[in-house]
Amino acid sequence: MKTQNGFPTAARQLKPEKRMRIAATAAASNKRLHATDHGGDKGSVKRVDMERVEAIIRLWPDTSRMAAEQTIGFYGPPNEATESRLFWYYNFPWKRTVVYRDEIPHDFPEPHSDMLESVIDYHVPPEKISDVIAFDGSIIVDRTKGEVAARCDVEAANILALNMMHEIVTGKKTVKQARKFNAKEISAYIMNRPAPYAETLQFELPPGKQYDTDKMAIADKAAVQALKKVKDILVGK
Repeated sequence: MKTQNGFPTAARQLKPEKRMRIAATAAASNKRLHATDHGGDKGSVKRVDMERVEAIIRLWPDTSRMAAEQTIGFYGPPNEATESRLFWYYNFPWKRTVVYRDEIPHDFPEPHSDMLESVIDYHVPPEKISDVIAFDGSIIVDRTKGEVAARCDVEAANILALNMMHEIVTGKKTVKQARKFNAKEISAYIMNRPAPYAETLQFELPPGKQYDTDKMAIADKAAVQALKKVKDILVGK
């Protein structure tokens, strides 16, 4: 019986010269992106034909189809569509909204399934990421990209989760306080009672990209020689 290590992978099959060429191209791209600040998702401004969208979501589970229909009703047809997900870009206040065909079971603050994702540009300090995830495992922090996404079954729950994320990051609430407030607020929203934290973001979105590109850690001699070879490739030596 073959173990996982016994199967070939793309990484294992790459020849040394190809690895160096990829590293050289990546280094050049990194330099260009730092100079122009043109990195990250660009998305699309086009709209997908609704006949195609309807044909796709007709085969989806009820909850996913309902989420798609509600999102279409508010933001219009999606900018991109595949068999398993729909995308909207820059549909304020969101940087991106994604509705997934495939659901994920989630029991906080009540049993439901996750299939609707709302994304903002936001930098979470590394020391706060564990607290954010402890509050709600369906908040996804992309440190390098400078994005935070909340994933639930309705947009109100995502708004609420991101408000709690911000209050944890800024020290206004502990994880325990945020979880308790979240449960109370979403219950109020469902019962059609006042629930402002589930209806609008309670903080100003940060302007511009929120990248955290980290710091270069390569320092040993072998790595330095490898980087020199990369530079040689870039200049055509």
